[in-house]
Amino acid sequence: MSGAGGRLSEASYTVETEHDILRLEAKGDWSIASVTLLDADLRRLAEPRPGLREVVIDLSALIRLDTSGAFVLDRTAAQFQSHGLRPRFEGMREEHRLLIDKVAELQSPPAVRAEPVPAFEEILERIGATVRKFGQEALSLLEFLGAVVSALGEVIRSPRKLRLVPLVHHMEKAGFDALPLICLLTFLIGAVIAQQGAAQLKQFGADIFTVNLITIIFMREVGLLLTAIIVAGRSGSAFTAEIGSMKMREEIDAMRTLGLDPMQMLILPRILALIVVLPLLTFVADIMGLIGGGLVATLQLGMSPEVYIERMRDAAVFWTFGVGILRAPFMALAIGLIGCRAGLDVTGSAESVGTQTTRSVVMSIFLVIVLDALFAMFFTAVGL
Repeated sequence: MSGAGGRLSEASYTVETEHDILRLEAKGDWSIASVTLLDADLRRLAEPRPGLREVVIDLSALIRLDTSGAFVLDRTAAQFQSHGLRPRFEGMREEHRLLIDKVAELQSPPAVRAEPVPAFEEILERIGATVRKFGQEALSLLEFLGAVVSALGEVIRSPRKLRLVPLVHHMEKAGFDALPLICLLTFLIGAVIAQQGAAQLKQFGADIFTVNLITIIFMREVGLLLTAIIVAGRSGSAFTAEIGSMKMREEIDAMRTLGLDPMQMLILPRILALIVVLPLLTFVADIMGLIGGGLVATLQLGMSPEVYIERMRDAAVFWTFGVGILRAPFMALAIGLIGCRAGLDVTGSAESVGTQTTRSVVMSIFLVIVLDALFAMFFTAVGL
Protein backbone atom coordinates (compact mmCIF):
# COMPACT_ATOMS: atom_id res chain seq x y z
CA MET A 1 0.00 0.00 0.00
CA SER A 2 1.38 3.45 -0.77
CA GLY A 3 0.38 7.04 -0.27
CA ALA A 4 -0.05 9.81 -2.83
CA GLY A 5 2.80 11.37 -4.76
CA GLY A 6 3.75 11.54 -8.41
CA ARG A 7 7.42 12.55 -8.43
CA LEU A 8 10.04 10.75 -6.40
CA SER A 9 10.69 13.82 -4.24
CA GLU A 10 7.04 14.27 -3.25
CA ALA A 11 5.75 12.96 0.09
CA SER A 12 4.71 9.33 0.02
CA TYR A 13 4.63 6.28 2.23
CA THR A 14 4.38 2.52 2.09
CA VAL A 15 2.67 0.22 4.58
CA GLU A 16 3.49 -3.42 5.29
CA THR A 17 2.18 -5.81 7.94
CA GLU A 18 4.52 -8.38 9.49
CA HIS A 19 2.72 -10.66 11.94
CA ASP A 20 1.44 -8.24 14.62
CA ILE A 21 3.60 -5.28 13.54
CA LEU A 22 2.52 -2.54 11.12
CA ARG A 23 5.49 -0.91 9.33
CA LEU A 24 4.98 2.57 7.83
CA GLU A 25 7.90 3.90 5.75
CA ALA A 26 7.83 7.63 5.02
CA LYS A 27 9.54 8.71 1.78
CA GLY A 28 10.34 11.89 -0.08
CA ASP A 29 9.73 15.53 0.83
CA TRP A 30 7.47 15.75 3.91
CA SER A 31 7.11 19.51 3.88
CA ILE A 32 4.03 21.72 3.89
CA ALA A 33 3.95 21.81 0.10
CA SER A 34 3.18 18.10 -0.29
CA VAL A 35 2.40 16.53 3.06
CA THR A 36 -1.15 17.96 3.12
CA LEU A 37 -2.02 15.56 0.29
CA LEU A 38 -1.42 12.62 2.66
CA ASP A 39 -3.37 14.01 5.61
CA ALA A 40 -6.68 12.26 4.90
CA ASP A 41 -5.00 8.95 4.01
CA LEU A 42 -2.96 8.95 7.23
CA ARG A 43 -6.05 9.67 9.33
CA ARG A 44 -7.79 6.62 7.82
CA LEU A 45 -4.64 4.54 8.25
CA ALA A 46 -4.55 5.28 11.98
CA GLU A 47 -8.03 3.83 12.57
CA PRO A 48 -8.34 0.79 14.94
CA ARG A 49 -6.66 -2.36 13.57
CA PRO A 50 -7.42 -5.56 15.48
CA GLY A 51 -4.65 -8.14 15.71
CA LEU A 52 -1.80 -5.63 15.65
CA ARG A 53 0.44 -4.79 18.59
CA GLU A 54 3.08 -2.34 17.37
CA VAL A 55 3.61 0.32 14.72
CA VAL A 56 7.09 1.03 13.33
CA ILE A 57 7.46 4.39 11.54
CA ASP A 58 10.60 4.29 9.38
CA LEU A 59 12.03 7.74 8.48
CA SER A 60 15.26 6.55 6.84
CA ALA A 61 13.98 7.40 3.33
CA LEU A 62 12.93 10.99 4.11
CA ILE A 63 14.50 13.67 1.92
CA ARG A 64 13.15 16.66 3.81
CA LEU A 65 11.04 17.26 6.90
CA ASP A 66 9.60 20.54 8.16
CA THR A 67 7.28 21.44 11.04
CA SER A 68 4.15 20.43 9.12
CA GLY A 69 5.54 16.99 8.30
CA ALA A 70 6.71 16.51 11.88
CA PHE A 71 3.24 17.47 13.13
CA VAL A 72 1.58 14.91 10.82
CA LEU A 73 3.99 12.15 11.89
CA ASP A 74 3.57 12.90 15.59
CA ARG A 75 -0.22 13.09 15.26
CA THR A 76 -0.30 9.77 13.37
CA ALA A 77 1.82 8.10 16.07
CA ALA A 78 -0.47 9.51 18.77
CA GLN A 79 -3.57 8.21 16.95
CA PHE A 80 -2.07 4.71 16.72
CA GLN A 81 -1.25 4.85 20.42
CA SER A 82 -4.79 5.92 21.32
CA HIS A 83 -6.05 2.74 19.61
CA GLY A 84 -3.79 0.50 21.70
CA LEU A 85 -0.83 0.16 19.32
CA ARG A 86 2.68 0.98 20.48
CA PRO A 87 4.38 3.42 18.03
CA ARG A 88 8.15 3.36 17.49
CA PHE A 89 10.30 5.51 15.18
CA GLU A 90 13.22 4.02 13.24
CA GLY A 91 15.90 5.47 10.94
CA MET A 92 15.46 8.93 12.44
CA ARG A 93 18.21 11.47 11.82
CA GLU A 94 19.15 13.80 14.66
CA GLU A 95 17.57 16.89 13.10
CA HIS A 96 14.34 14.97 12.51
CA ARG A 97 14.29 13.72 16.09
CA LEU A 98 14.73 17.24 17.48
CA LEU A 99 11.95 18.59 15.28
CA ILE A 100 9.47 15.81 16.16
CA ASP A 101 10.28 16.09 19.88
CA LYS A 102 9.70 19.86 19.75
CA VAL A 103 6.37 19.43 17.97
CA ALA A 104 5.34 16.81 20.54
CA GLU A 105 6.18 19.20 23.39
CA LEU A 106 4.09 21.98 21.84
CA GLN A 107 1.13 19.62 21.43
CA SER A 108 1.32 18.31 25.00
CA PRO A 109 -1.39 19.78 27.21
CA PRO A 110 -0.32 21.85 30.21
CA ALA A 111 0.32 19.89 33.35
CA VAL A 112 -2.68 19.59 35.62
CA ARG A 113 -2.03 19.58 39.31
CA ALA A 114 -3.68 16.48 40.70
CA GLU A 115 -5.29 16.56 44.07
CA PRO A 116 -3.52 14.44 46.69
CA VAL A 117 -4.91 10.92 47.04
CA PRO A 118 -5.29 9.50 50.55
CA ALA A 119 -2.56 7.00 51.39
CA PHE A 120 -4.94 4.13 52.09
CA GLU A 121 -6.63 4.57 48.70
CA GLU A 122 -3.28 4.50 46.94
CA ILE A 123 -2.30 1.36 48.85
CA LEU A 124 -5.59 -0.35 47.97
CA GLU A 125 -5.19 0.67 44.33
CA ARG A 126 -1.72 -0.85 44.19
CA ILE A 127 -2.91 -4.04 45.86
CA GLY A 128 -5.77 -4.33 43.38
CA ALA A 129 -3.47 -3.73 40.42
CA THR A 130 -1.05 -6.35 41.73
CA VAL A 131 -3.83 -8.91 42.21
CA ARG A 132 -5.18 -8.25 38.71
CA LYS A 133 -1.70 -8.54 37.20
CA PHE A 134 -1.12 -11.78 39.10
CA GLY A 135 -4.38 -13.18 37.74
CA GLN A 136 -3.43 -12.21 34.19
CA GLU A 137 -0.01 -13.84 34.59
CA ALA A 138 -1.61 -17.02 35.93
CA LEU A 139 -4.04 -17.24 33.00
CA SER A 140 -1.26 -16.58 30.51
CA LEU A 141 0.90 -19.26 32.12
CA LEU A 142 -1.98 -21.77 31.95
CA GLU A 143 -2.46 -20.94 28.28
CA PHE A 144 1.24 -21.52 27.64
CA LEU A 145 1.06 -24.81 29.57
CA GLY A 146 -1.76 -25.89 27.27
CA ALA A 147 0.38 -25.13 24.21
CA VAL A 148 3.26 -27.17 25.68
CA VAL A 149 0.97 -30.11 26.45
CA SER A 150 -0.41 -29.95 22.90
CA ALA A 151 3.13 -30.00 21.47
CA LEU A 152 4.00 -32.91 23.77
CA GLY A 153 0.95 -34.80 22.50
CA GLU A 154 2.14 -34.38 18.92
CA VAL A 155 5.58 -35.69 19.92
CA ILE A 156 4.01 -38.72 21.62
CA ARG A 157 1.97 -39.48 18.49
CA SER A 158 5.03 -39.01 16.29
CA PRO A 159 8.21 -39.63 18.35
CA ARG A 160 10.44 -38.61 15.44
CA LYS A 161 9.43 -35.00 16.10
CA LEU A 162 11.30 -35.05 19.41
CA ARG A 163 14.63 -33.24 19.04
CA LEU A 164 17.01 -35.57 20.85
CA VAL A 165 20.17 -33.53 20.27
CA PRO A 166 18.77 -30.32 21.83
CA LEU A 167 17.26 -32.42 24.64
CA VAL A 168 20.62 -33.98 25.54
CA HIS A 169 22.36 -30.63 25.14
CA HIS A 170 20.03 -28.91 27.59
CA MET A 171 20.24 -31.84 30.01
CA GLU A 172 24.00 -31.33 30.05
CA LYS A 173 23.74 -27.55 30.48
CA ALA A 174 21.01 -27.62 33.13
CA GLY A 175 22.17 -30.80 34.90
CA PHE A 176 25.79 -31.83 34.57
CA ASP A 177 27.18 -28.28 34.40
CA ALA A 178 25.23 -27.33 37.55
CA LEU A 179 26.60 -30.22 39.64
CA PRO A 180 29.70 -28.45 41.06
CA LEU A 181 27.68 -25.49 42.33
CA ILE A 182 24.89 -27.63 43.77
CA CYS A 183 27.31 -30.04 45.44
CA LEU A 184 29.28 -27.23 47.08
CA LEU A 185 26.27 -25.27 48.32
CA THR A 186 24.32 -28.24 49.65
CA PHE A 187 27.43 -29.63 51.37
CA LEU A 188 27.97 -26.29 53.13
CA ILE A 189 24.28 -25.87 54.01
CA GLY A 190 24.19 -29.40 55.43
CA ALA A 191 27.24 -28.63 57.56
CA VAL A 192 25.73 -25.36 58.80
CA ILE A 193 22.39 -26.98 59.71
CA ALA A 194 24.20 -29.75 61.58
CA GLN A 195 26.43 -27.30 63.45
CA GLN A 196 23.58 -25.00 64.46
CA GLY A 197 21.25 -27.89 65.30
CA ALA A 198 23.86 -29.60 67.45
CA ALA A 199 24.58 -26.36 69.33
CA GLN A 200 20.91 -25.93 70.21
CA LEU A 201 20.05 -29.57 70.96
CA LYS A 202 23.13 -29.94 73.18
CA GLN A 203 21.51 -27.59 75.71
CA PHE A 204 18.83 -30.24 76.28
CA GLY A 205 21.15 -33.23 76.12
CA ALA A 206 19.60 -34.27 72.81
CA ASP A 207 22.53 -33.61 70.49
CA ILE A 208 22.28 -37.21 69.23
CA PHE A 209 19.05 -36.16 67.45
CA THR A 210 21.07 -33.83 65.24
CA VAL A 211 21.23 -36.72 62.77
CA ASN A 212 17.42 -36.90 62.68
CA LEU A 213 17.27 -33.14 62.09
CA ILE A 214 19.71 -33.23 59.18
CA THR A 215 18.16 -36.32 57.56
CA ILE A 216 14.53 -35.22 57.68
CA ILE A 217 15.00 -31.55 56.84
CA PHE A 218 17.32 -32.24 53.92
CA MET A 219 15.44 -35.12 52.36
CA ARG A 220 12.01 -33.53 52.72
CA GLU A 221 12.68 -29.83 52.12
CA VAL A 222 16.10 -28.23 51.92
CA GLY A 223 17.72 -30.44 49.30
CA LEU A 224 14.93 -29.97 46.76
CA LEU A 225 14.21 -26.32 47.59
CA LEU A 226 17.84 -25.25 47.38
CA THR A 227 18.37 -27.17 44.14
CA ALA A 228 15.22 -25.73 42.54
CA ILE A 229 16.22 -22.17 43.47
CA ILE A 230 19.71 -22.67 42.00
CA VAL A 231 18.24 -24.13 38.79
CA ALA A 232 15.71 -21.29 38.56
CA GLY A 233 18.44 -18.68 38.85
CA ARG A 234 20.84 -20.50 36.56
CA SER A 235 18.92 -22.45 33.91
CA GLY A 236 15.63 -20.51 33.98
CA SER A 237 17.42 -17.23 33.32
CA ALA A 238 19.51 -18.88 30.59
CA PHE A 239 16.34 -20.11 28.84
CA THR A 240 14.90 -16.60 28.90
CA ALA A 241 18.08 -14.98 27.60
CA GLU A 242 18.57 -17.55 24.81
CA ILE A 243 14.99 -17.49 23.53
CA GLY A 244 14.74 -13.72 24.03
CA SER A 245 17.87 -13.13 21.95
CA MET A 246 16.43 -15.30 19.19
CA LYS A 247 13.15 -13.40 19.38
CA MET A 248 15.00 -10.07 19.18
CA ARG A 249 16.96 -11.20 16.10
CA GLU A 250 13.70 -12.50 14.51
CA GLU A 251 15.09 -16.04 14.33
CA ILE A 252 11.82 -17.44 15.71
CA ASP A 253 9.86 -15.74 12.91
CA ALA A 254 12.31 -17.22 10.43
CA MET A 255 11.69 -20.69 11.89
CA ARG A 256 7.94 -20.27 11.43
CA THR A 257 8.54 -19.12 7.84
CA LEU A 258 10.49 -22.32 7.20
CA GLY A 259 7.61 -24.41 8.56
CA LEU A 260 9.35 -25.30 11.84
CA ASP A 261 7.44 -25.25 15.11
CA PRO A 262 9.31 -23.19 17.75
CA MET A 263 7.40 -25.04 20.47
CA GLN A 264 8.91 -28.36 19.40
CA MET A 265 12.29 -26.93 18.44
CA LEU A 266 12.97 -24.61 21.39
CA ILE A 267 10.48 -24.96 24.24
CA LEU A 268 9.80 -28.69 24.60
CA PRO A 269 13.47 -29.85 24.74
CA ARG A 270 14.26 -27.32 27.46
CA ILE A 271 11.26 -28.19 29.64
CA LEU A 272 11.74 -31.96 29.25
CA ALA A 273 15.44 -31.59 30.06
CA LEU A 274 14.61 -29.83 33.33
CA ILE A 275 11.98 -32.42 34.24
CA VAL A 276 14.56 -35.18 33.80
CA VAL A 277 17.57 -33.57 35.51
CA LEU A 278 15.98 -31.80 38.50
CA PRO A 279 15.10 -35.06 40.37
CA LEU A 280 18.64 -36.30 39.71
CA LEU A 281 20.13 -33.05 40.97
CA THR A 282 17.90 -33.23 44.03
CA PHE A 283 19.17 -36.74 44.79
CA VAL A 284 22.79 -35.53 44.55
CA ALA A 285 21.94 -32.51 46.72
CA ASP A 286 20.45 -34.77 49.41
CA ILE A 287 23.58 -36.93 49.44
CA MET A 288 25.93 -33.93 49.64
CA GLY A 289 23.87 -32.33 52.40
CA LEU A 290 23.97 -35.54 54.44
CA ILE A 291 27.73 -35.80 53.88
CA GLY A 292 28.20 -32.23 55.08
CA GLY A 293 26.08 -32.95 58.16
CA GLY A 294 27.96 -36.19 58.77
CA LEU A 295 31.29 -34.36 58.68
CA VAL A 296 30.13 -31.95 61.37
CA ALA A 297 28.64 -34.79 63.42
CA THR A 298 31.97 -36.62 63.27
CA LEU A 299 34.11 -33.60 64.17
CA GLN A 300 31.83 -31.81 66.65
CA LEU A 301 29.91 -34.67 68.28
CA GLY A 302 32.60 -37.34 68.01
CA MET A 303 30.17 -39.64 66.20
CA SER A 304 31.69 -42.38 64.04
CA PRO A 305 30.53 -42.67 60.42
CA GLU A 306 28.99 -46.07 61.14
CA VAL A 307 26.87 -44.67 63.98
CA TYR A 308 25.89 -41.65 61.83
CA ILE A 309 24.71 -43.90 59.00
CA GLU A 310 22.82 -46.15 61.43
CA ARG A 311 21.07 -43.18 63.07
CA MET A 312 20.27 -41.76 59.64
CA ARG A 313 18.76 -45.08 58.58
CA ASP A 314 16.57 -45.13 61.71
CA ALA A 315 15.44 -41.53 61.19
CA ALA A 316 14.34 -41.91 57.57
CA VAL A 317 11.77 -44.03 55.82
CA PHE A 318 11.15 -44.26 52.08
CA TRP A 319 8.65 -41.40 52.01
CA THR A 320 11.07 -39.09 53.81
CA PHE A 321 13.04 -39.20 50.58
CA GLY A 322 10.03 -39.76 48.29
CA VAL A 323 8.10 -36.61 49.15
CA GLY A 324 11.08 -34.53 48.08
CA ILE A 325 11.71 -36.33 44.80
CA LEU A 326 8.01 -36.39 43.84
CA ARG A 327 7.88 -32.59 43.91
CA ALA A 328 10.93 -32.12 41.69
CA PRO A 329 9.25 -32.65 38.26
CA PHE A 330 6.49 -30.17 39.09
CA MET A 331 9.00 -27.52 40.12
CA ALA A 332 11.04 -28.24 36.99
CA LEU A 333 7.91 -27.77 34.88
CA ALA A 334 7.17 -24.43 36.58
CA ILE A 335 10.74 -23.18 36.09
CA GLY A 336 10.81 -24.23 32.44
CA LEU A 337 7.41 -22.71 31.64
CA ILE A 338 8.23 -19.36 33.21
CA GLY A 339 11.73 -19.16 31.71
CA CYS A 340 10.63 -20.04 28.16
CA ARG A 341 7.52 -17.88 28.23
CA ALA A 342 9.48 -14.85 29.45
CA GLY A 343 11.87 -15.36 26.53
CA LEU A 344 8.96 -15.30 24.06
CA ASP A 345 7.72 -12.05 25.66
CA VAL A 346 10.94 -10.22 24.74
CA THR A 347 10.45 -7.30 22.36
CA GLY A 348 12.98 -5.83 19.95
CA SER A 349 15.49 -4.33 22.40
CA ALA A 350 18.38 -5.57 24.51
CA GLU A 351 16.85 -3.88 27.54
CA SER A 352 13.80 -6.11 27.19
CA VAL A 353 16.02 -9.21 27.40
CA GLY A 354 17.42 -8.06 30.75
CA THR A 355 13.99 -7.11 32.07
CA GLN A 356 12.40 -10.43 31.12
CA THR A 357 15.37 -12.40 32.49
CA THR A 358 15.07 -10.70 35.87
CA ARG A 359 11.31 -11.21 35.82
CA SER A 360 11.62 -14.91 35.02
CA VAL A 361 14.06 -15.52 37.90
CA VAL A 362 11.86 -13.71 40.42
CA MET A 363 8.68 -15.46 39.26
CA SER A 364 10.37 -18.88 39.15
CA ILE A 365 11.72 -18.62 42.69
CA PHE A 366 8.37 -17.31 43.94
CA LEU A 367 6.44 -20.15 42.29
CA VAL A 368 8.96 -22.76 43.52
CA ILE A 369 8.46 -21.63 47.12
CA VAL A 370 4.66 -21.55 46.71
CA LEU A 371 4.63 -25.07 45.24
CA ASP A 372 6.90 -26.31 48.02
CA ALA A 373 4.54 -24.91 50.66
CA LEU A 374 1.46 -26.40 48.98
CA PHE A 375 3.05 -29.84 48.60
CA ALA A 376 4.30 -29.75 52.19
CA MET A 377 0.79 -29.07 53.47
CA PHE A 378 -0.67 -31.75 51.19
CA PHE A 379 1.80 -34.48 52.26
CA THR A 380 1.33 -33.56 55.91
CA ALA A 381 -2.46 -33.77 55.51
CA VAL A 382 -2.26 -37.27 53.98
CA GLY A 383 0.17 -38.45 56.64
CA LEU A 384 3.40 -38.69 54.61
